[in-house]
Amino acid sequence: MPREDGPGSGLFPLSTVDRAGLGPAEDRPEQLALIGEPSPVRIPAAEWALWLADESVLARYWAKVHRTAGAECWFWCAGISSTGHASFRAASLPGRTRRGTVPGHLYGYQLAHGVIPRLGWGNDSPTVCHTCDNHSCQQPKHLRLGTPAENRAEWLARRRNPGSPLADLRGPAGRSRAIGSAIRDGLALGESDAQITHRVRAVAAAGRPLSLW
Repeated sequence: MPREDGPGSGLFPLSTVDRAGLGPAEDRPEQLALIGEPSPVRIPAAEWALWLADESVLARYWAKVHRTAGAECWFWCAGISSTGHASFRAASLPGRTRRGTVPGHLYGYQLAHGVIPRLGWGNDSPTVCHTCDNHSCQQPKHLRLGTPAENRAEWLARRRNPGSPLADLRGPAGRSRAIGSAIRDGLALGESDAQITHRVRAVAAAGRPLSLW
């Protein structure tokens, strides 16, 4: 998939990241990226670049993504975090528990667009937002860079729409897990993409508030 890493993108193309090291630790671009930690864990951009270029990591990532034609969501069909996001173990690293486990959509966004520079930790730091509001979606067309404040404002504006994924009565995690389970069931039965899409739409609709009436 193409990476939009040209001039003005604000991203580090993978080819320009020094994988041998970026100098002193305080000079390295870092990101808040891990799931399941009570405090931020910083990952150097060079380490992200290695994960994004590693064929074995790539293969494990794509094996957990159900891709479809067109602009439909690409749902995650493996582990889901408590927030409903894809939980992807990019690497097993020494140190704190789950170090090396990252949000799948953060890995996927950078795979498509290049490493995101994240030097600050304030409210204006970059975050990857889902325009489709499906927390487990990995479709690059449904992901954009924004700030935590923008992400929160969009959530508040859309969560009261009965047709929005944010209104799902199961919550984001319950919705993501139900969709992932439906995909796995379809794949186990050897169903076509069209049949699996029908399964996904049915299980997604089951959580709508209006489905109770």
